Formats: sequence, structure tokens, C-alpha cells
Amino acid sequence: MGPLMLDVASYELSVDEIDVLDHPLVGGLILFTRNYHDQKQLSELVSQIRKHARNDLLIAVDHEGGRVQRFREGFSAIPAMGEIYPRAAGNMEKASEFANQFGWLMASELLAFDIDISFAPVLDIHGISDVIGDRSFNQKSEIIVQLASQFIQGMHKAGMKSTGKHYPGHGNVKEDSHIAIPVDARPAEEILNLDSRIFAEIHQQGLLDAVMPAHVIYPQVDSLPAGFSPLWIKQHLRKNLDFNGVVFSDDLSMQGAVQMGDFGQRADAALSAGCDMVLVCNDPKGAIQVLDSMPSDYLASERIKHMRKSKSEGFSTLAGTYAHKQASELLAEFYGE
Repeated sequence: MGPLMLDVASYELSVDEIDVLDHPLVGGLILFTRNYHDQKQLSELVSQIRKHARNDLLIAVDHEGGRVQRFREGFSAIPAMGEIYPRAAGNMEKASEFANQFGWLMASELLAFDIDISFAPVLDIHGISDVIGDRSFNQKSEIIVQLASQFIQGMHKAGMKSTGKHYPGHGNVKEDSHIAIPVDARPAEEILNLDSRIFAEIHQQGLLDAVMPAHVIYPQVDSLPAGFSPLWIKQHLRKNLDFNGVVFSDDLSMQGAVQMGDFGQRADAALSAGCDMVLVCNDPKGAIQVLDSMPSDYLASERIKHMRKSKSEGFSTLAGTYAHKQASELLAEFYGE
């Protein structure tokens, strides 16, 4: 499997995209809203991606719920994670039920279309970051750990692996790393004992399959953004937290990554720092730069294979199951319907 995850432009594959999918370094593909028209089209697109890819690709999507849900028409409207605890009126038992069932519902519907993973859940604290905001489960770390753990257990029950993001925490910087280079100047002890601890506690439960580091600089720890930092990935994550799961880079086309050089240099820096797979989204030329800059026989870590989905049923079969009906009824209850 290759180390690059890229994207495609529309509802169907172009001739150029078919050619790129045959490259040995392409190991994954991420889908966006622009790739979804309806369920039939999505099924055909995924089928064509599988058919034309040289490698057994890992197919992903950002389908967290709330404002970050790429497919809507025909899919359940998963709420933003930050709405769960307030909607349960502080009843942790009810909030946990919501989180578990919504994790299962989100995952099972994606799996029905042969999509391996959603990059979820967000483990950031709901602090001062607008780009995180209600994507976070809560302002309090203990509530995040409880509800995120339940959400992941629901994902696992459906047959999908989890990806916690954005390590060690993006919630306490104001800037959006899509359009800026955020700097979190807090003391190292605060970051490690508050933000990073959320990842550690969920990992200690055996629930964290993958991590996506933040394009954030934490100068009291390292001068490099976390996703390009051997200190963050190899020392704090791998050694101190004893994490042996997959590390995905965040999108290398984001503003938070530009200081690392051109796309080839960014990919090299992320992989050298300890990432297993790098993402290049919304920039086909940037993806080609990465492919051209790396040896064609570069093999990604064997860890990535563990992120593939379990076997799943088609959507029409899924929709007729008692489990889907039960989860859908709980979703309706959540919305007061």
C-alpha cells in the first residue's frame, strides 16, 4: 500500500484520475461533498475507484456530523457532537446512549457504500477555536473522554475503525489551520495534562485506532507543527503514550503546512516525523508533486491495513434492520420529532 491519500474532483472519475489511481504510491482516497449526488452515484463512484486503483485503497471521508457531514440526502443527519450533552440535559447515561448509537449509525451507513473510515471523532476541547467549536463533544475533558469513548464503541460495533483528531489538541488556538499557522503558546505541562490526556485516556481503553495530528505549533514543546514533529509523534505519541496505531497527516494543502516547503517536502517531513499516510486534498498538482518526489517502491506502514472496514451489508439491507430502525428512532427523539 502506498503512503499517499488524495481526492477526486467530481461525481465520476476523469481519465487523468484513473491514471493517477494506478500509481503504486497511492494508498488512499478521501471523498468530499462534491463527490456526492445521490446514493446510486456514490456506489458507482466507489466501485470505479476500487476497480481502477492499483492498490487496495483505504477510502475515507470526513463525516463527523453537524456542519462536517459530506453526504446528506439519503443519509441520517448526525448532529454535531457538541449538541449531544446539552440535548441530554446533562444526563450522562442518556448522552452516552446518543453518542454510542450515533457512532454506530454514522459508521454503518458509510460502510454500506464500501467506505472504510470516517475521520472521527474530534477529541479537541471546545475552547476558543471557531473551526473546532461544536465539532468537539464538550469544554470539559472528562465529558469528552466519556462520550467519545461511547461514539467509538458504536463505530467499532458497526465495523469501522476510529481516528482521533487533532493531536495533541486544536481547541485552544483561535486561528484556523486551513487558512493560518496557529500557535498555541501555553506551557507544555498544560497541553500534555489537559488536551493530550484525552487521547491518552481513550487509547488506554484500547479504543483509538488512528490519530491525526494538528497543523498547530506548540512552541513550549517544539518549533515544528505537531504533524511534522518527531518530538510529538515519535516521542510523546509513540513512546510516552505507547500508541502503535496509524498516524494520518492532516491535509498538506492547508495553510498550517506551507512553512514546510513544497508538497514533496511537506510529505517527506510528515513521513519522516512518523506519519504513516499523508493527505493531499483539493490540489491535484500538489498530489502529483508528492508522487513525483518519492521513490515509486516506497511502502507505507503495515499498520494502515488494520484501518480497513469489516464486511458490511448494502444500504437497502441495512435500512431494513432492527438496529438501524432503533438508531433512527433515537435520532428522531434527539431532534424532538
